[in-house]
Amino acid sequence: MPLTLTVLGTASPHPGPDRPCSGYLLSGGGAEVWVDAGPGTFAALQRHTDPARLTAVWISHLHADHSADLLSAAYAFAFGGMAPPAPVPVYAPGDCARRLAGFFGRADVDFLKGVFDFRDLYDGHDVRHWNLRLTARAVAHDTEAYGLRAECQGSVLAYSGDSGPCPALTELASRADLFLCEADVDRHREGEGPGPVHLTPEDAGRIARDARVRELVVTHVGPTLTREVAAARAAAVSGRPTHMAVEGGTRTV
Repeated sequence: MPLTLTVLGTASPHPGPDRPCSGYLLSGGGAEVWVDAGPGTFAALQRHTDPARLTAVWISHLHADHSADLLSAAYAFAFGGMAPPAPVPVYAPGDCARRLAGFFGRADVDFLKGVFDFRDLYDGHDVRHWNLRLTARAVAHDTEAYGLRAECQGSVLAYSGDSGPCPALTELASRADLFLCEADVDRHREGEGPGPVHLTPEDAGRIARDARVRELVVTHVGPTLTREVAAARAAAVSGRPTHMAVEGGTRTV
């Protein structure tokens, strides 16, 4: 199976009508992986696959606009007749299980083991499901956060998650066939903590250019920009074919 990316949601920082928050379905090499679980993406996921068939879930960081629909999946798997044949591996920052248990008012996480198998991400985390390899790199954000490099039979997709400019992100995207990159902010604010925690369209374009990616897809565009403007600004810098991520769109890598 070729490596394909299906866009489930792109909105930041909250969902809108027909526009869920961040979430993607990555398929290839016999695996199906739900990448980021922003609000609204579990419903969108069902348009493209049976969630009970998921090979894994991969969460870049624990901000709600990237992870909150794990709660929807937990309800569906445990109570909604969508029980998977075995607990689904969830690759996420270490506090993920505890936070999800908190939604149920539970201090322990053991009751989730029937549906999810939580596995902590770390910088350099590497796992293979069938012929799909997933590698995580720590990136610059205001919480523990990771970018993703997915490789399948010679095709490479890189995903920024949420990140400010950092060397790790450029390394992650190096010579990727498709770079799915956030462009959340119109401009950086002065005195932005220890450093920027999101990218402008120009940042996304520079990283794509420096990493020599084949194609750039701009996503996670915040409310101060439109997707069309963000993609155009990124393209002016990248020198690569540049597109905007749109809900329901599927691209073969």
